[in-house]
Amino acid sequence: MRQYELVERVTSYDPQADEDLLNRAYVFAMKAHGDQKRASGEPYFSHPLEVAEILTTFKLDDASIAAGLLHDVVEDTDISQEEINQKFGDDVGSLVNGLTKISKLDLFTREAEQAENLRKLLLAISRDVRVLLIKLADRLHNMRTIDFVKPEKRVRISQETLDIYAGLAGRMGLQTIRDELEDIAFRILDPTAFETLTEQLKTLREENGNVIAKIEASLVKKLKKNRIKGHVFGREKRAYSVWSKMNQKQLSLGQLSDIYAFRIIVAKPIDCYKVLGVAHQSWRVVPGKFKDYISNPKQNGYQSIHTTVIGPQHNRIELQIRTEEMDRIAERGVAAHGFYKDIKDKESAEAGVAIPTATSNAYRWLRRLVDDLSAADNPREVLEHTRLELFQDQVFCFTPKGDLIALPRGANAIDFAYSVHTDIGNSCVGCRVNGRHAPLMRALENGDEVDIITSSAQTPPAAWADAAVTGKARSAIRRATKLAVRDQYAGLGREILDHCVERANSRYTQAELELATKRLGYDNVKDSLASLGRGEIKSVDFLAIMDIEPSETAAKPFISPEDEIEQGKLEIRGASPNLPLTISRDTGAVPGERIVGIYTMGQGVTVYPVYARKLQEYEEQPERWIDLAWYSDTSTRMYPARINIVLHNEIGALADVTRVIGKNGANIENLSMETRARDFYNLDIIVEVNGIKHLTKVLHQLSASTFVSSATRCQG
Repeated sequence: MRQYELVERVTSYDPQADEDLLNRAYVFAMKAHGDQKRASGEPYFSHPLEVAEILTTFKLDDASIAAGLLHDVVEDTDISQEEINQKFGDDVGSLVNGLTKISKLDLFTREAEQAENLRKLLLAISRDVRVLLIKLADRLHNMRTIDFVKPEKRVRISQETLDIYAGLAGRMGLQTIRDELEDIAFRILDPTAFETLTEQLKTLREENGNVIAKIEASLVKKLKKNRIKGHVFGREKRAYSVWSKMNQKQLSLGQLSDIYAFRIIVAKPIDCYKVLGVAHQSWRVVPGKFKDYISNPKQNGYQSIHTTVIGPQHNRIELQIRTEEMDRIAERGVAAHGFYKDIKDKESAEAGVAIPTATSNAYRWLRRLVDDLSAADNPREVLEHTRLELFQDQVFCFTPKGDLIALPRGANAIDFAYSVHTDIGNSCVGCRVNGRHAPLMRALENGDEVDIITSSAQTPPAAWADAAVTGKARSAIRRATKLAVRDQYAGLGREILDHCVERANSRYTQAELELATKRLGYDNVKDSLASLGRGEIKSVDFLAIMDIEPSETAAKPFISPEDEIEQGKLEIRGASPNLPLTISRDTGAVPGERIVGIYTMGQGVTVYPVYARKLQEYEEQPERWIDLAWYSDTSTRMYPARINIVLHNEIGALADVTRVIGKNGANIENLSMETRARDFYNLDIIVEVNGIKHLTKVLHQLSASTFVSSATRCQG
């Protein structure tokens, strides 16, 4: 395409276009790329020129066409970004800069980098959606010429196109670009399947004869008979679309019902429903194959009526009924109205700019997706959320007030609640669907009215994250669960701190606690107390930061082998007064239970309960065994015992364990938590008691808790 032809194309749909800008961009890009060649051997300038031509089919503004011509100049030549800004202005410069940054992103790096690059991509296009339109035109021309690329790179680019760019094109309503990108990527990624399916479609076409023309003629005749003005276009569905449906429904090509689709274009929305009535009166309707996207548009602004009927010659045919305006949006999406820039609704209203509803809905989807991604906690969530948003079909449900909520197909009431508001989701305890109580996990259907039942005392269970379908719900549940667990540990940390401060005959103020939190490097008090509860900070260190002198017992929260405890401090008899006694940290030992000692040269005697597994290691060394006994079954001081608790993974479970232990006069000196399964946790606790009866009572009370599966004494 020559220079004057490009300018004429743009001015044909935009008479106010800046011809000088287009001419300068054309000449500048041609000179900048000079003698550069593409992999095909063609002059490199043919690529940006083809990109500009694709953009003219979407009737983009002059700045977008200029940016399409210049999009590779900064990256592939010696021209700087500053020079582009100076010669072509900030608008064109900003677009070129956004495209240059995107071209440097590798969406097939390892997971963490891939997620971050995907976030940057979406952020760039959310600032100015024209960046996406130019990038899609760039990718489309690259895919059209991909056969000249090396095989390994060809596969990588095709997979990236299918995973990211085709989905983005679809979500922004650019269906023609999506279809072509998917078909080319399909041909590269699975050439055998592509060739086989193409041949089967060709055979089917030959067997059915001129079936499309015959059905078109029949539809036109029906419209004329009912005095409805309209146009009918028939087409065979594209290879990738057919392949996806075959995979999704596990059907052969012969079992697929709607290979043929017919588009009926009428003047007004009311005519769409008239055509629907004619079609349903003329032919038998296929149950469950009716969708009204006019009253409930898709998030990308798509509007149409879809229905499948048993048409002439007993062929199943899909009818898509829409107005010319709806058809333009269906084909060109966000490009249909020339709404490109990031203009807020309020600012636009004040400036007198009318934002088409369909286009703004598609753009709002993109901005909302970026906002949701910013709340994701890790790379896996970013990728998971984006793929869910890009590729799932939708169902449309309603709140009791009649507000429309669009959700991915397969979503449930949990997803619905979080779509309404995060607080609604976090406090959800049940739901009514169409006036009846229903399970939260049940998949919602089109038209369902969902009433969420909430409670201020509710916190979402961790298992909900696996049940939810939307990325927004999953992220919010994981965040709420993490905060709830943090709060439980913070409560435990507060108990440990209060206990140690009480032992030290001291006290503290909230201001002193906040100051200590800052000194420890934490953002807030709950985080510092949670670290104390998890055992990441020792209580002794916490007290030291608060300038509180710990008591002797506070300084030694449990009796460990590393602490050289004098025999006089333990109420145990049977060992030499000259040998230091320590209690095994693997099991602990409490008054009232049978104990033995194991002598170690240079370390003294370690005390074990007689059932400790560790004692098996010393069966062949009887000379090291020392028979020990407690002076009494109970004591005025506290001794450590190690216990294991299998705890249900529910909010409030850890708090209940600490409540039971505290209520029974025992004290937690150390606690660690390990995941055992999705629904259970293993708690390893060193608890202080005054004797075996006291310990037995604590274990009995713990076992009675509804949150506890089992509570047993550790045998080391």
